[in-house]
Amino acid sequence: MMPVRTVSGKGLYGGVAGKLPAFPATLTQRTAKLLVMLPLSVALFAVILLLTEGPGHVPKFAHTGLVDEREFMSEMDHSARLEDVREQVGGRRGGGEFLYRVKDKKKVPLGFENGVEWLPTIADETGPNRTKIAFMVTTAEHPDQIILWMTYHRAIGVKFFYLFTEGIANTAESIERLSVEPGVSIIPRDKNLTDAHAKSHAWEEYWLTPFFNKPCNHELFVKQSLNMEIGIVFAKEDKADWILHIDTDELIYPAGSKSYSLIEVIDEVPDDTDTLIFPNYESLAESPDVEDPFLEVTLFKKNYAHINSKEYFKNYGRVQRGNPNYFTTYGNGKSAARVVDGLRPNGAHRWYNYNGPPKEITSGQSAVLHYTYNRFSDLKSRRDRCDCAPTKEEVEKCFILDFDRQAFVEASLRTDDELMEFFMDRLVWDHGKEVDDLLSLGLFGRLFEPQLMLRGIRQSLIASGKISDSNV
Repeated sequence: MMPVRTVSGKGLYGGVAGKLPAFPATLTQRTAKLLVMLPLSVALFAVILLLTEGPGHVPKFAHTGLVDEREFMSEMDHSARLEDVREQVGGRRGGGEFLYRVKDKKKVPLGFENGVEWLPTIADETGPNRTKIAFMVTTAEHPDQIILWMTYHRAIGVKFFYLFTEGIANTAESIERLSVEPGVSIIPRDKNLTDAHAKSHAWEEYWLTPFFNKPCNHELFVKQSLNMEIGIVFAKEDKADWILHIDTDELIYPAGSKSYSLIEVIDEVPDDTDTLIFPNYESLAESPDVEDPFLEVTLFKKNYAHINSKEYFKNYGRVQRGNPNYFTTYGNGKSAARVVDGLRPNGAHRWYNYNGPPKEITSGQSAVLHYTYNRFSDLKSRRDRCDCAPTKEEVEKCFILDFDRQAFVEASLRTDDELMEFFMDRLVWDHGKEVDDLLSLGLFGRLFEPQLMLRGIRQSLIASGKISDSNV
C-alpha cells in the first residue's frame, strides 16, 4: 500500500514557515507602522535598481550555479508549466489540504580484479537519542538504482527518504516497489503535487524570481525548490533533526568520522550552527567505456575548500582542461540544515530561514560526491534534452550552467565520432602520469570506500531479490 500523507491547515505557508516573526504585544502603533514601511521602502528601492540595471541583468537573489545536471529531462513527463498551473488553480499564500506519498558485462574496478564483497553494518536506528536525518530527492531513475542509492545512505545513518518521483520512477509498479522501503515517502508527480506547488508562497517572494517563466533547467530548479518546501513539512511531521536535498547521482562521503557515519559527522556540528555545507567532489572517468559510475569510478576532482589554495590557482587551467570552469557542473556543494521553524530552501543547494540568516559552517573532510558526465551516453543524451535550438541565445534560456550549455550544443551539432573526440578531450582522464601528479598535489582524490560499500550492498540486494542484476 502506497504511503499517503496529508499536509493540512495553511498548506506550504503554515508547514514551512512555522512560527514566523510577529510584532511583540507591547509594540507601539507608530513603531509597528515604521517596521511595516521599512521593508516596503527597501523593496521599492530594489525595484528601482533592477530597472536601472537594464533588461539583461540577473539579480543575485539565489545562487545561479546550483542545479546539478545528470537529471531526468529525457524521461520527464512533459507536464504543464508550473506558472500555468499556478494561474489555473489561483495559487496564492496558504491553500487547502493536499495529499502525498502514496548486462551481463560488469567492469571490475582497477585494483579489485578478484572481486571484493563488503556489506557494511546498517546503522542502529533504535537509540532514543539517535539523530534523525532526512534526505529528499526529485528523481526519474529506475527503482533498482534508487533502492541501491537509498541502502547506501541508510547504512551511513539516513532514516527518512522523501522521493519526488518522475518518469520511470513515477509508474505504479515503481511506486509500489519503492513505498515498501524503510523510511520512504513517495510524492508522485500528479495534480496534487502541481496544485500544491501553485499554492506556494515562494511565488510572491524575490529569492526564486530570476528562474520563473524560463524553460528546461530553470523550471527544474524551481520545481526542486518547491519540492524542498514540501520536504520540510514532512521532516517536521517525522520529527527529523536534519534535512538535506541530494540527487540520485550523488553520494555523501562522511570522511572524518570514526565509523564512516553521517550521524557522527552531523553530531559534531556545534549547537549554535544551523547548516553544514558538504563541499562537492566531481567524479572523473579514466576510460571512455564506463557503464556504472558508482561501481567503476574512483577518481575525484576535489573542492577548493579541501585543497591548498596555491596549488588550486596554479593548476586551475590544467584541471579546467578547456572547459568553461574548474568543475564541469556545480562547485558550491550541498548543505544540510536543522529542521526548525522558519526554514526554507534557498535554491537546490542551500537553505535559509525567515527568522534570520542561518549560521553555517563547511565540513573540513566530508563531501558530496557528484557522478556526472562519466559515460559517453551522459554527453550524447544532451541532444535530446530540452526543446531548445543549439544556439548561444537559446541555450542561455534553457541551461543555467556553462558546461551544460556547451554539452547541449556539441551533442546537437557533432556526429557520434566527433562527439567521442570531444568526450575524450574534455572529460576522460586517461593519462596516468598527469593523474598521478594531480593526486600528489592533492587536487584529485582516489576514493574506494563508496565503491566497495555499493558493490557489497548491490550483491546483497541482488541475492535477496530486491533488485535485478540487469538494471544496476
